Amino acid sequence: MTREEKNYIGYTVALISEFAAHYGIHPRQAYAYLKRFKGTEHLLNHYGILHTLPFADTIESLTQVCANNGGELR
Repeated sequence: MTREEKNYIGYTVALISEFAAHYGIHPRQAYAYLKRFKGTEHLLNHYGILHTLPFADTIESLTQVCANNGGELR
């Protein structure tokens, strides 16, 4: 596994944990929600920019992406 892949995985795990804490849900629920409403796809496609932002900004971005795809967390 490359260093970049390790960094992406570590960042994703931390971000999902923060997303879960922000909404008061279990990290498994947060992952399922992000996957269902295309948040993980957004994260993969825009990781290069998102990992440079504060978690709060990225959570806001993921919330909007998910809302645009039918998600109801706000």
